[in-house]
Amino acid sequence: MNKNTPPSREDSFDDDQRRPPDELTRLLPNRLDSTPYLSADDPAVSPYNLWSVRIVRLATVLLTCLTFLFWVLLLVSLFITPPGLHVRGSPFFAFAYTSVAFTTLLVELIFFSVPSRSARMLTVASAALLLVDTIIILAVTKTRHEELWVGVAAALWATLMAIWAVAADRTVQWGKREEEERLTGRPETRRTLFEWSEVLLSSIALSVIVVAVFLMTCTLILRAFDAHLAPPGERYWVDDDKYQVHLYCYGNGTTPSGVKATTVLFEGGEDPVEFGLWQFADNAIRNGSINRYCFADRPGMAWSDAAPSPLSVSTASDILGEALSRAGEEGPWLLVSAGVGSLYSRVFSSRHGQQVKGLLMIDPLHEDLLSHVGSPGRGFRLWLQGVVSPLGLQRNLGALIRGRGAADRIWGRAAYQSGSTIYAKLQESLVGNSLTKRDVISSRAIQDRNTPVVVISSGEQIQRDREWQDKQRDLTHLTNNLEDWDIVKDAPHRVWDTIGGRESIEKRLKKLAKL
Repeated sequence: MNKNTPPSREDSFDDDQRRPPDELTRLLPNRLDSTPYLSADDPAVSPYNLWSVRIVRLATVLLTCLTFLFWVLLLVSLFITPPGLHVRGSPFFAFAYTSVAFTTLLVELIFFSVPSRSARMLTVASAALLLVDTIIILAVTKTRHEELWVGVAAALWATLMAIWAVAADRTVQWGKREEEERLTGRPETRRTLFEWSEVLLSSIALSVIVVAVFLMTCTLILRAFDAHLAPPGERYWVDDDKYQVHLYCYGNGTTPSGVKATTVLFEGGEDPVEFGLWQFADNAIRNGSINRYCFADRPGMAWSDAAPSPLSVSTASDILGEALSRAGEEGPWLLVSAGVGSLYSRVFSSRHGQQVKGLLMIDPLHEDLLSHVGSPGRGFRLWLQGVVSPLGLQRNLGALIRGRGAADRIWGRAAYQSGSTIYAKLQESLVGNSLTKRDVISSRAIQDRNTPVVVISSGEQIQRDREWQDKQRDLTHLTNNLEDWDIVKDAPHRVWDTIGGRESIEKRLKKLAKL
């Protein structure tokens, strides 16, 4: 054949038959065949044939990547707060909302080509609950104050991503129907076993998300309800007005003889001062043992906002001093502390010199035992508790079944379940064996050696742990002026929970107040 002669129609057909099928040839049925449409099982029958579906999938991938970056930033902020990502409440809420958004998009991507009505209905339910959460955060002054832009943005982003997932699933459903009608002649209603398995798995995953968001909504409603309980004292802006610390003072500033009274400054231990020591302080005033007392909630506990991480004892002591100064409280101070709170009082005492008239420590924690506070295992458990705290499993059940009220959740027996309290303890754990230990050791070196000291120890703790006994004895040598060391028989770590413990504390407190 002459090379300039154009190929015949039969030759072109033979070439098409020999050439491997591509996207174009698979989509166009062979007109010479007797079958005008493709089989429904043919791989060419796919919603990915449409540019609109491909663009939606690409956009979903990009949104997933952005959400993942935000999720990583919030994960890092739980340990070290980047500039601009500080929240005044529990940072675990913003992290939870971002986790919901990321998981929703991930499920959508994994099962992108298998749209289902059940998945859309579950995602719509999730979007509705997330929208309610966003409205609550913005509508309630306290939650808006605590979450700042980070929490609001996380909740709103999770809402928008749920809506996007519904729209993307609906787009794929439309594209699937369009391609099936064009290439097979009718929309396909049957599914393979593998497709049914994918629908089942996606429905299970989205059901878990809906349940989680519902529990988060219940917890957020409890937080909004608790906002009506006003603090007994005042909240003061500290640390360049980044957050507020609650400070409460009560009693007469002068003695009956007209002399300025020494103010007892209480520092709580593992629990807020309000949980036990507050009642003790009121009784001490009624009994005439002291004239006036103050206490401040450490950042993240009770009515105080959370502080950025890391938060060492030294930083917390500076924050307390700033709050007292803004409140116009000048001392002189008699410091009463319990447990881990004794570390905060010791640093405060070393920095305020002649203003401190005495130290009374109730079963105090020694700096050499901070390894227990700052152990990696404890830190991981606190982080895990914080991650699940937005679900409010115990808090919600406590409110519904046990009748626990706002006071229980803010500073009482259920306060340990609060995300902000867990975060405060996580902060304490992260720097316990490093920054905090360094601060306390330094404070011991500069402590005024003439400051009167009283140590009241738990008999149970001493009998159980020989090392604890040795460290209690070491703290009696904190200064050269030991007034008393009482070991209260059968008293637990919270010594004031027993009658003998309360009597011993008040007796020694009254004696110190008269010095």
